[in-house]
Amino acid sequence: MTEGSCHCGTVHWRCDGTPELAEACSCTICRRYGVLWAYGLEGKGIDVSGATQSYVPRNKNAFHFCSACGCLAYWRELAVGPNGLRRIGVNLRLAQPEEVAQIPVERVDGLRDFEHLPLDGRRVADYWF
Repeated sequence: MTEGSCHCGTVHWRCDGTPELAEACSCTICRRYGVLWAYGLEGKGIDVSGATQSYVPRNKNAFHFCSACGCLAYWRELAVGPNGLRRIGVNLRLAQPEEVAQIPVERVDGLRDFEHLPLDGRRVADYWF
């Protein structure tokens, strides 16, 4: 199990197991937030809790921040999928570094066409500094 929480401890997320990949996206919002995402389905492998405020750009995904300390904890789709679940991404930067340090990072060119770039050997630990 992999867990993360905001700075003040109000908002938490939990993933069953360890994510296989982290994603570093360069889209107009992710590059501003500086997050590393792990993806899944809410309620099926990923659970979140705690009071949040949300920001909803373009009415597709809601980005959830801790209401107290402001840390970005996760995003989730507004629409429920055909399977009755919503896609969700949790911010791996809220986990303890040693828990996620060795997860490979996949880069996504979100500024152009959302192309997934080849893995280059970098891991989450390479993004801490």
